[in-house]
This record gives sequence, structure tokens and C-alpha cells, in this order.
Amino acid sequence: MDDGILLLRLILAALVAGHGAQKLLGWFGGGGIQGTTPLFASWGLQPARLMVAVAGGLELIGSALIAAGAATILGSCIVFGTMLVASAVTWKKGLWAAKGGFELPLVYGLVALAIGATGPGDYSVDQVIGLLNFSGINFAIGAAAIAALGAAPLLLRIARATKTSA
Repeated sequence: MDDGILLLRLILAALVAGHGAQKLLGWFGGGGIQGTTPLFASWGLQPARLMVAVAGGLELIGSALIAAGAATILGSCIVFGTMLVASAVTWKKGLWAAKGGFELPLVYGLVALAIGATGPGDYSVDQVIGLLNFSGINFAIGAAAIAALGAAPLLLRIARATKTSA
């Protein structure tokens, strides 16, 4: 089981880090900070340039924590929160990515929470320093609640922006 959790952590971390690198560095076909700023502005996320940097930075931090299995529940919380906001901007397009929907960020966020519930396994910094007790369904629910509270102001901004642009 620990091998599978390690593999899952590394795959999720690589994908979420790539998601952040698109925003911050323009890697993997992303717009970088300059190219992504107008998009964030259109979603009502102001100051847009700062919001791009924060989102990308949080995605890199959360993915690093998950990859290392270090403060895994915190990494899960960070990734879930950023993916909650990412899901909100495409909410009206429905679930499926083929129609521009929120399928991808939803999966990233929920997998992060599942890792938080399961714990990082034996191949992790948390194991080495004895933080494995900070996992389980209650911690995952707590992480989701904290992430939702942290994301709430941004979700409200997105809701207002989409209401006025409709």
C-alpha cells in the first residue's frame, strides 16, 4: 500500500506543480504571470497579477508538501483550496473538461483530500518525524473546511464577476 500512496503522491504533485508552473513560469503552454493576469482579472480576482502569483505559488508549495509527504494534510488543504477556486471559474460550463468544465481541478482537489485522509505512507517525511497521526477522514474533512473558508472570498469575487458579465 505504501508504494501505491507514494506513486499517487508523486503523480498528483507533478501535475499540480505543472499547473502552477503554467501560471508562474509559462511552462507547459501556460501564459506565465503576464499572460495569465488578464484571465484572472476577467474572473474578478483582483489584484489579478498578485492573485496569479499567489495561486501558482500555492500550487507549487502544496505539490511539494504532498510529493515529500511533509505536513501532508497541509499540502492537501492547500491543493484542495486552490482547486476549489479553479473549479469555480468553470462551474457554469458543467463537469466535463471536453466542454471546458471543472473535471480536472475537481479530480486534483479530491485526490489531494484522499491523500490527506489516507496519509502519506511510510515513504514520507511525516513518517520520519512522526506526523502520521495527522491524517484520517476527520483531518481531511477539517482540511476541506479550512480550504473552503480560505477560498470563500475568492469564490464570492468570482460569483460577482460572472453575474455582472452574464
